[in-house]
Amino acid sequence: MTDTPDEPQQLNFGWEEWVALPGLGVPAIRAKVDTGARTSALHAFDIETFGSSAKPKVRFTVHPIPGRDDLVIPCSAPIVDRREVTSSNGEKELRYVIESSLAVNGDTWPIEITLTNRSTMNSRMLLGRQALKDHITIVATDRFMQPELSYDVYHTAEMRQAAPARALRICVLSREDNYSNRRLVEEGEKRGHSVEVINTTRCYMAINAMAPEVHYDGKRLPRYDAIIPRIGASITPYGTAIIRQFETIGTYCVNPSAGITASRDKLYAHQLMARAKIGMPNTAFAASPKDTSNLIGLVGTAPLIVKLLESSQGKGVVLAETRKAAESVIDAFRGLRANFLVQDFVKESAGEDIRCLVIGGKVVAAMKRTGADGDFRSNLHRGGSAKSVRITKQERETAIRAARAFDLNLAGVDLLRSETGPKVLEVNSSPGFEGIEQSTGKNIIGLLYDQIESRVRPVPIRRRRAGSSEVE
Repeated sequence: MTDTPDEPQQLNFGWEEWVALPGLGVPAIRAKVDTGARTSALHAFDIETFGSSAKPKVRFTVHPIPGRDDLVIPCSAPIVDRREVTSSNGEKELRYVIESSLAVNGDTWPIEITLTNRSTMNSRMLLGRQALKDHITIVATDRFMQPELSYDVYHTAEMRQAAPARALRICVLSREDNYSNRRLVEEGEKRGHSVEVINTTRCYMAINAMAPEVHYDGKRLPRYDAIIPRIGASITPYGTAIIRQFETIGTYCVNPSAGITASRDKLYAHQLMARAKIGMPNTAFAASPKDTSNLIGLVGTAPLIVKLLESSQGKGVVLAETRKAAESVIDAFRGLRANFLVQDFVKESAGEDIRCLVIGGKVVAAMKRTGADGDFRSNLHRGGSAKSVRITKQERETAIRAARAFDLNLAGVDLLRSETGPKVLEVNSSPGFEGIEQSTGKNIIGLLYDQIESRVRPVPIRRRRAGSSEVE
């Protein structure tokens, strides 16, 4: 009698078998078969709950290879139950229960799994009765009766590619309630992620070598999958210190602290772009008032732009239409002991600039911003208008190179169209999303989450040399 198409293939299991958990991104793990246990158990650590009380989720990480704690597979799943489990030595433990798929020899079926620390156990997984369906026969005197898998997969990119989409726990570092932050929460939750907006200035740090932590409102913040920094210019030093702490912990930060710091220091930013041979308006800087005349001469003739180093959103940027006016503005800024730089005014841009939004090394959208009547500044915060624009190949390459110079995965690159090619005015490490989403009609936040989801996948580990301890 042959099996009908609806009948599962009969499987023989020994007391230990190789299995896969494709729903968790675990392509190979050795499991002990234990018919005395009701539910299967998986070695997990950093177990944390997140999400709403109506739809709670659990985030955890897995070390599938004994002795290789450098292999970390981050996982998340909906919680289906919480059960008290009694171990073989009589100890009781309250464990979270999830559901995932079990794959053996081309056959896949759903099983329930409890999460617990099995670091003292020889097997990283235990298969209980609930996972052993009617088509499975147990041969308690044998092992590995099904095709053997290999830990070699964890040394290749195949592991990263096979990782399933999972719910992420994401932190937006910001003090603002604005369009950008609301969209980050909305789009993230639409994808099943948990997104929290955390006030940067209310974070504080425990700085030590063994267990660096970030605290908030009297509690240690959980382990996030990703940090989206939205640091205001006025708190750059403290905000970047918080990001450095998350980097120390090992959390993926969309923009690194060093890139944010460099982009906020206008003088250093221009030096970085000059080093990368990125086109920009002629720029000069001096500390001594005796050098005013020479400073103007280095840039060119009037009209000139005099810009405070701490300026943002067009504030502290002055157009001096004559040399005399430039000298007066420079003297006024020096009288206030303010740091500033002087730039050539690109007349042919006619009060327009182009904002290129770069995500993950690609220009995903571009808009042309036009200043309000009588204003040479094109900032939308100052009444300017915006519309979608098609950029040239040279402009695209310039924007990408500018973002790369600061090592930013998310950047708003502002450039001018000049007779000698694109000139970069500024690289913004916390660009707003409202103007560019509305003018281009693109889901920019969705593209940002695409980039985050691709970056938080597990990383293959290096093979150990012969003689090193790795259990195979």
